[in-house]
Amino acid sequence: MLQAQSSSKATSSAQRAAAPVVGQSYKASLETSETLFSLMAALESCAVAPAQAESLRARVYQELGQELAASETARASQQRLCRFAKDHEQTDPAHESAQYISLALYLSEPPNFAPTIRESDLPPDASFVLGIVPLLKDFYSAAGLHRVWEKHQPEYDALVERLHRPVADMILRTDLYLKLQLSGYLGHRFAIFIEPLVPAGEINARNYGDDYFLVVSGERAELPMQAVRHTYLHYVLDPYALKHGTRLKKLDPILLAVATAPMDENFKHDASLLVTESLIRAIEARAFTGAGKEAERQRQQAVEASIKEGFVLTQYFYDALVKFERDPAGLKDTYSTWIYQIDVGREKRRAEETEFAKSAAPELLRAPRPQQTGLLDLAEEKLAAQDAAAASNLAQQALADRNEDPARALFILARAAAAKGDMPGAQAYFERTLDLAREPRVVAWSHIYLGRIFDIREEREAAVAQYRAALAAGDITPDTKTAAERGLAQPYARPAARPD
Repeated sequence: MLQAQSSSKATSSAQRAAAPVVGQSYKASLETSETLFSLMAALESCAVAPAQAESLRARVYQELGQELAASETARASQQRLCRFAKDHEQTDPAHESAQYISLALYLSEPPNFAPTIRESDLPPDASFVLGIVPLLKDFYSAAGLHRVWEKHQPEYDALVERLHRPVADMILRTDLYLKLQLSGYLGHRFAIFIEPLVPAGEINARNYGDDYFLVVSGERAELPMQAVRHTYLHYVLDPYALKHGTRLKKLDPILLAVATAPMDENFKHDASLLVTESLIRAIEARAFTGAGKEAERQRQQAVEASIKEGFVLTQYFYDALVKFERDPAGLKDTYSTWIYQIDVGREKRRAEETEFAKSAAPELLRAPRPQQTGLLDLAEEKLAAQDAAAASNLAQQALADRNEDPARALFILARAAAAKGDMPGAQAYFERTLDLAREPRVVAWSHIYLGRIFDIREEREAAVAQYRAALAAGDITPDTKTAAERGLAQPYARPAARPD
């Protein structure tokens, strides 16, 4: 359910995982990253010394100072990097480190620091500071950043080890409340990065496509668990809203009634965003407070405050959750009913009668751009619904239109062919995917699927080569590693009920 790991190639005690249900993949990972450390340490060298002399930040600052004092080359490299940082300062201090964190999340491991996705796909704030990468590469080498990282990696691993249990408990408690399956989701990632060089108290939550990231300092005694839970709820609920996008269009009249609300403008133009945030706030109010009259009063206050910010469906979902708690059905079987039973007229009147607050808390989770449902998103939905023919048609149309990622389209075509029992077609599409794909997860799983095809044909040597290539693809998520290692351990046996 929760994987604890370090991105370093060195073996680490923090690479321990919470015991999952047998045969299931992890939903979340608690990680450290040398890439993130390197970028934040480089920027730290440009700043004033931290006030807390005993903090890890202060020790890193001091050691970098010693490295710089001993090398003129390192000092010259630092000056160039700090000049870039000065030229790209933000007027809002809260966004200063955030733009570099956005960039670090999509850079490969040192010393290359190469973008792992196309430059055109980077979030706008990350693109703004992309020019720091060659300066970072020089500084990493000249200032001996890897030595500093290796020295402090045991401290990072200890932080991951200490923070692992409360996160695992939060995920389990949330899953039990929503009656969710305990396994993870292929292609759907939630990672929490622990980086003590991030300013204390600063929380950076990001959603890029199917990936959900949370970057926190972690050096204090506790994680900001409310922020962790809020991001995890987005990870769980956003796919439901995407799947029901057409049905949610009926709620558009409500958007007109919240035009003067103080919440972020995105919620006023996208009913799916309004629904998800309202549901999350209802869950937070309902599920994570105590019992008794005082707790119920606090719950209602939280609901009313949410409505006054503009999330006018919070009361509807809060009432629905009261019934949900008594029903054996889980979220998967209930979500559609919730959406179907929304009385648009009543909720619109509720919004029109609400006296909105003058301000709202900023939304925690930042997305680089409004998410839109493309042909390939629809194709994935069809594939999940076991409609391989429709998925194949949508992916072919996306290839013809040339508006979406061709590697992803080929990956869908390959899986659709496998689902239809067309193994030669599946093999051809997976091989074409590997010619174009750059995203590590797509590359890794293309190799895994090819390995399974070769195993079914009893071509074990070719299958083993594919599983090894999957492990070398750079996808560090636990389900990928488990699938590839299982393929190396024994030949894949096709389930009798499924042709793929």
